[in-house]
Amino acid sequence: MTRLSFTKLSRYETCPLSYKLHYLDRLKSEPGVPLLFGSAVHAVLEGLVLEHMREERVGALSEDRAAELWQEAWTKSGMSGLDVFREGLELVHRFVREQGILDHHDVLAVEKEFRLTIGGFQVIGYLDRVDRVDDETVEVIDYKTNRQLFTREETDASLQMSLYHLAAQELWPWAKKVRLTFWMLRHGLRQTTERTAEDIEGTRRYVDTLGTTISKAREFPARLNSNCIYCDHRQHCPAYADALQGKREFICEDTSDLEAVAKEREEVARLAKVLYARKGELEGVLKTALKEHDDLVLGGVRYTMFKTSKSDYPLDRTLAVLGEATGLDREALVERIVSVDNKALEGLLKELGKSMDRPRVNLLKAELEAIAKKTHSPRFWAKEVA
Repeated sequence: MTRLSFTKLSRYETCPLSYKLHYLDRLKSEPGVPLLFGSAVHAVLEGLVLEHMREERVGALSEDRAAELWQEAWTKSGMSGLDVFREGLELVHRFVREQGILDHHDVLAVEKEFRLTIGGFQVIGYLDRVDRVDDETVEVIDYKTNRQLFTREETDASLQMSLYHLAAQELWPWAKKVRLTFWMLRHGLRQTTERTAEDIEGTRRYVDTLGTTISKAREFPARLNSNCIYCDHRQHCPAYADALQGKREFICEDTSDLEAVAKEREEVARLAKVLYARKGELEGVLKTALKEHDDLVLGGVRYTMFKTSKSDYPLDRTLAVLGEATGLDREALVERIVSVDNKALEGLLKELGKSMDRPRVNLLKAELEAIAKKTHSPRFWAKEVA
């Protein structure tokens, strides 16, 4: 039976050529700092919780022990740089604080292997952690060191989480409900989702279809995207090399031909993603150098760092000062200048979701949506269709 994993499936989805270089040509992987960093943080969190379980403790995890484990993981990783070390140390300390009191009875598994039979394939993988929520519910927790949060659509459509749901059902058949959580360590947030029976049926069919596609593939084209900069085989990818040089395959000569316009637009968009990501990588090197210099003059260009400022005005004191100066009452001033930040409101609603039942939260969202003042502006949008 052919073996698959989420990593294999995801690599092929992202770029068939990367899949070929990694799994068929078996080229030596060249992991970058983000992958090494994530692996090191995972090792620390796994060790912390496992020790807690083995010692059958009920209480808070130890920040001192987290620091010791981070030092060990850092040494093994081969990474360097004080900033990255401090970032990881803060991340594991934050995890301890956010975890709070942990009862070893509540942790069902850490780094638990699973094997699923889907069609003619065996899907293998590991669950970072699984907790018992109550007598009918388990929570699968996946630690993430991503700098960007997932969108709600990405969380709800995550193939990784769908496979974890299947694994949890098989490993803990008594659980009637499976909660799926991305613990976003850099952001102090847990992004949670669930799957329906229809979702799981779709997942089984998709994995079987994608697995068959992979097994029958004879051509493995490169698929340029913004993640190329992080690919561990980018040095062996001719498409990436061409993209860095801005090589083009198609140029629209007649802008009245909309098909040709769209074709060139998509090619330029793919190249732009790669080049913009490369620009960010190069800027990261220059920013590191600027920590030791006030400025740099290289190739006729001056580089320097500067700080931008943002002002937040405390509500009550600001209204008092304005009221005294203008004679306007508080209600009039609030109507003129005060609005609620959308992200702050979303954060509050997420917190309320932990203590309020879902129908009440949904009703509250609907009431707030009804009183919101909306503005609209035209934006260009493009998405590939089947």
